[in-house]
Amino acid sequence: MRNLGLYYLLPLVHSAQTQLVWNVDSDVAASSTGLKLENGFERVYVQPYGENGIRVRASLLRDPTGTEPSTLLDPPIEGPGGGVGISTDTLVPFMGNGTLQNGNILARITFGVISFYRVSTATNGSHILDLLTSEYTDTKTITARFYRQDFPSNSFAAEFSFSSNPTEQFYGAGQQACCTDNTINKKGQVVDFLNFNSQVTLPIYMSNKGYLQFFNMPGQGRLEFTPYRTRYVATQATVVDYYITTADPDDYDKLQKQYTSVTGRQPTPPDFILGYQQSKLRYWNQSQVLDVAQRFHDEKVNVSLIIFQRLVHSRRSFDPTFFPDHAAMAAEVKTLTGAEMMVSLWPSVEDLSVNYLPLQQSGLLATTRDGTGVIDSFAGVYTRLIDSTNPAARQFLCDYFSKGIHNFWIDQDDGGSLGEAFINNGQSISSLPWARPFTQYFLGTQEGYGKMYPFFHQQGIDELFSNLTLTMHSGASTSCEHMSLTRSTFLGGQRFCSYLWSGDTDSTFDVLLQQVTAGVNVGASGISSWTLDIGGFSGLDIDTASGQELFVKWLSMGVFLPYVSSIRVQSRNCNITSPSTPFFANNCPNEPWSCADNFEIIKGYIALRYQLKPYVSRLFAMLQASGKTIVRGLFFDFSNDPKVVSGTAANDPAIVHQYMFGPRLLVAPNGVLGATTKEVYLPRLNSAMLAQNFTWTHWWSEEQFGEGGMTVNISAPLDHIPVFYLGSKDDIFAGKI
Repeated sequence: MRNLGLYYLLPLVHSAQTQLVWNVDSDVAASSTGLKLENGFERVYVQPYGENGIRVRASLLRDPTGTEPSTLLDPPIEGPGGGVGISTDTLVPFMGNGTLQNGNILARITFGVISFYRVSTATNGSHILDLLTSEYTDTKTITARFYRQDFPSNSFAAEFSFSSNPTEQFYGAGQQACCTDNTINKKGQVVDFLNFNSQVTLPIYMSNKGYLQFFNMPGQGRLEFTPYRTRYVATQATVVDYYITTADPDDYDKLQKQYTSVTGRQPTPPDFILGYQQSKLRYWNQSQVLDVAQRFHDEKVNVSLIIFQRLVHSRRSFDPTFFPDHAAMAAEVKTLTGAEMMVSLWPSVEDLSVNYLPLQQSGLLATTRDGTGVIDSFAGVYTRLIDSTNPAARQFLCDYFSKGIHNFWIDQDDGGSLGEAFINNGQSISSLPWARPFTQYFLGTQEGYGKMYPFFHQQGIDELFSNLTLTMHSGASTSCEHMSLTRSTFLGGQRFCSYLWSGDTDSTFDVLLQQVTAGVNVGASGISSWTLDIGGFSGLDIDTASGQELFVKWLSMGVFLPYVSSIRVQSRNCNITSPSTPFFANNCPNEPWSCADNFEIIKGYIALRYQLKPYVSRLFAMLQASGKTIVRGLFFDFSNDPKVVSGTAANDPAIVHQYMFGPRLLVAPNGVLGATTKEVYLPRLNSAMLAQNFTWTHWWSEEQFGEGGMTVNISAPLDHIPVFYLGSKDDIFAGKI
């Protein structure tokens, strides 16, 4: 295989001015159907897309087809674009110039360099162009659009660079792996795009300069947030495809509205999802599930969903040895508690399964670069990944819908293998010829399309829910009757009836606080439907005072998240013997009453969640209507406060370990062992809040703290997580916000 070397463009220089007066019309929808910049071997398409948005596609030696795998809606929910493929009305020659405007964003090509501006109107009526970002140029630097290509392949590697400045802040980029990243401002970081457990990084970011940019690119690569340059690197692509949109600085809700108008919005979830969800690793037989349901009934503890985990693609879908009548089980749970059921649906299949040969013979399993190969192993059993990028494989999933349980936990859907940063579940198997699988999908390679695997798996479950098998989700669904829980996602995954959880986290107090920044980053990336393992996944000892304190403090934070789930706890000490078969069978308790000394406190928090259901329901209605983020870093609402701005820039724990839960509740989780007080920073209220005569009020004592801009030391016993509210508590309970 011969390498052609480096493709490059001549060094280009353009104006360093950040603000210009320009003769444009900021009220027009789109001033052009598109620009085509042709540089010999390179073709660059610049088109209006969505409200105040522009889409750019670049390819080598041939035009894009316009049908490459994409998460963009066609047409968008709002704004122009869609249905035009790669059609344009203006050809920009080599070293040429051109301009395209769509609402308040303007793309300007100057001697082949693309710059993006926000258009605003001055008091004298003239139009002002504020530079958002431009393709990065300097006197001596590699070109902003930089390519490498191997001769036998149509695909290439690419590096696209954009201008920045040292004080610019970037938010989003998805969820980085557990458990030490406590950052919201990503400036100065490198973000790797490779899916595995807890690593749900996404090529999207918002800037405090008032723009959002995402790369509609499902391959592996990275983002580099350096002082003067932001660089996106794709290891394999056939088209570089990105979108940029703008709003006034600090109007992050408008950026989210415009982004979700082109990628889709989260449908409102069914009511039962908004309550308390109970799970552990794992309820392994029918009588155990029914005993738990009976205890919830007897203790008068509300529960809305009970999750029992089975590897449903193992030897049998539902092993009658352990679940003789799952439909009757689901009906009895419903009668006892009103709760729905959810079952774990792994995207893998053992070679011992009755499904293995039919899937293999039909070509519905992912392979490796050199053939079938070894994909992974779990508990010593050879397993392969179902290829959810193949529509026929997604059809196969529909077989499970008729079994009486209609909600699915789609665990380990990270793609590549079983979704860890290693293979074979960490076991020592010496016969493997490589360290990790180079997975080959129906859609293409892991390097080129791997990030999109969870998106297609979510789509498959959504098709199952919607009875739209083999039909791409239109993004028009506004509500869901059933839901799935996913460990990974990709841009646009929010439009499916699915929510994300943060994967297998450590059971420690510092991780409790780290999860705040994880949730804020995910929300800033357009994925508001998010939750976590309460108490963490691994290491919780519920028989110790510290373990119980951790669990209760984590649960209290969960009350103020989109979904409150007592999800799996893997490691604990108890005196109850668990069988060796089935794998991971667990008889140790994981229910609210297992924290005997704090049971009443836990019941109180669960009861509070049900009081808050109208508020949470309203937050999801707002999310569906406009993409309004639910878990909100303080920068969303309080960029008027210099301490919030500087604290976010520096990733100060006093700022980044607090968040707004919707527009009315400030949550500051108590993440210190033994601490019964908490210093909380109350941000300075913005003008819209002051216009409504809001003041900060402590949730528990009703003490008022005025307009904010201060740090207060608040009593924070185990049953009083630090929470402050704005407006009327009665309105919050009624969902009138």
